[in-house]
Amino acid sequence: MSKKEKGGINISVKSFITAIVVIFILMVASYLLTIFIPAGEYARVPDADGNMIIDINQGFSLATGGIPFWKWLLSPILVLTSSGNVTLIAVIAFLIVIGGIFTSLDRCGLMKYMLEKTVKRFGAVRYRLMAIVMLFFMALGAMIGSFEECVPLVPIVVALSINLGWDALTGISMSLLAVGCGFASGVCNPFTVGVAQQLAGLPMFSGAWMRMLSFVLIYALLFAFTFIYAKKKEKPISDVGTQNLSSADPKKDKALICFVSILGVGILTVLSSGFITALQDYTMIIVAVMFLIAGIVSTLVSGMKAKDLGKTSLGGVVSILPAVIMILMASSIKYTLEEAHVLDTILHEAVSLAETMPSWSVILFIYLIVLVMNFFIPSGSAKAFMLIPLIVPMAQIFGISTQLCIVAFAFGDGFSNVFYPTNPALLISLGLADTSYGKWFKFSWKFQVLNLILTSALLLFGLTIGY
Repeated sequence: MSKKEKGGINISVKSFITAIVVIFILMVASYLLTIFIPAGEYARVPDADGNMIIDINQGFSLATGGIPFWKWLLSPILVLTSSGNVTLIAVIAFLIVIGGIFTSLDRCGLMKYMLEKTVKRFGAVRYRLMAIVMLFFMALGAMIGSFEECVPLVPIVVALSINLGWDALTGISMSLLAVGCGFASGVCNPFTVGVAQQLAGLPMFSGAWMRMLSFVLIYALLFAFTFIYAKKKEKPISDVGTQNLSSADPKKDKALICFVSILGVGILTVLSSGFITALQDYTMIIVAVMFLIAGIVSTLVSGMKAKDLGKTSLGGVVSILPAVIMILMASSIKYTLEEAHVLDTILHEAVSLAETMPSWSVILFIYLIVLVMNFFIPSGSAKAFMLIPLIVPMAQIFGISTQLCIVAFAFGDGFSNVFYPTNPALLISLGLADTSYGKWFKFSWKFQVLNLILTSALLLFGLTIGY
């Protein structure tokens, strides 16, 4: 039975199998890398905050590595016992909350009612609404570093997109792709630019004009790309099942106000994390809790009984479990390479290769290094502690400013988050939108190529003007 027939959130068998096959191939490839790449490691020392960073004075050395075959087979389970498992468990818990609440919202009719009201209000100016929604999501990523926190909003935007006569891919582009692009532009992103600048000894969020310019140009590219695609797919709103809009329902109106108000408080709290740094480690928890409260309160206000709420929430949790399997398998790739001690070897060889390159191409090579490492390590702050102590001195040798190096790092960290199948937020969002990874790849690779050209040009422009 399809997602539309059952209601709520249900990951289709086709989408699940496609993702599992892709991830399993990557798991096999990672195991083969541990056989053919020698183990090695950089010496690391704690910084002032206790974070382990590479000690470039002691450098790199070969080490004993490898991973037993049985350990590789069990890596999707063993990853829960590795370092960083708290974040992984938080993502899974976050996903379970989303699954339960969205199913309840759908079964009580609140989602359908909300979408009908939105279409009635903005149907005549849907492309203007597209531009506003896209700008909102890009701003969330650029200004406060939101990414995973926006996942609960993705299926809402996807449903809105379909009701406005577009399709699921348009909705994902308006939401997840937009927030990923904003995250990568890194205007005031505390998790990439903020951490990287602190490690490099720069004032936090200094040199913002270049990142603001990047934000504007990337937004223009993303909107143009999505607009052209949506124009090809659009249907008249009267043809997408919204011509017979429901009459006003006082209970649902009240429930909708409760849902938007409570979730709005959560979003405002996350926005305030840009100024209240103590909140930055808890944004995902804040969104999950506020979304849970908003869902429970609004469904009860709409007239659903507590007993029915419990049953539908449980059904939603069960329907989302395939996404948990995908996340564990994707996370096991990093676990395999770290256990075998080959990640540092890959990084060392890349840095050594840069020494043979012409100086103008080094900034693009730094961009490439971060892009490659982002496949294995989706976390921006984790990559910053790993890479910044290496790539900043390398850039300085070739006369490249530290500020430009930070921009290259932000670009390399962010855009591929919405392209690589090793990123949990992408897997969750595609599952929630009932879209296979193959379909998303076919849609988004053209944008990624265009964006790669644009951002490479921006880096070369920065190098030319001495940014």
